[in-house]
Amino acid sequence: MMRTNRKMAAVLAAALLAGTASAGVAQAVPAAGGSAAPSACRPANHTAKISAADNTAGHRHYRVTLTAPRGYEPCRLAGSPTGVRFSEHGTDSGITAGSYGDQDTAVTFGPGRPVHFDIQVPNNGGGVPADEASFTLRAPDGENPGTSSAEGGLAVTAGTLIGPVQRGA
Repeated sequence: MMRTNRKMAAVLAAALLAGTASAGVAQAVPAAGGSAAPSACRPANHTAKISAADNTAGHRHYRVTLTAPRGYEPCRLAGSPTGVRFSEHGTDSGITAGSYGDQDTAVTFGPGRPVHFDIQVPNNGGGVPADEASFTLRAPDGENPGTSSAEGGLAVTAGTLIGPVQRGA
């Protein structure tokens, strides 16, 4: 009995240490705990596509839509993705993006619950072509681990901004 207690204590201590090693990074926790299914927020568990959206005065807009297939657990996202990079045929554009809008509102993402965010580009007559955007999704309590990517044609310039994740496709 004493040996079993020592083993359990060692397992619990290891679990606690592993949990503190990732401080500051969200763990893509399911929206409604209790499921053993992998989180839809992990990059390998969702797809993302870039498409042109309606332009506004002085800006071009592109919509990045994320979808998750069946078999993945819904999760919570909030704010604008971070670390956004744009590339064309694998070559980085050198354009970095800021963010705009409400960074605190959380949305649920998962199978049957697509989400999207806006890429707002100043319409200054030019632009660097890109066919991919890579980004890190944010959870209400930090960043989700890993880098997601979306494919689709767009042109970006200095001053490009990324809007917060919102419900719907």
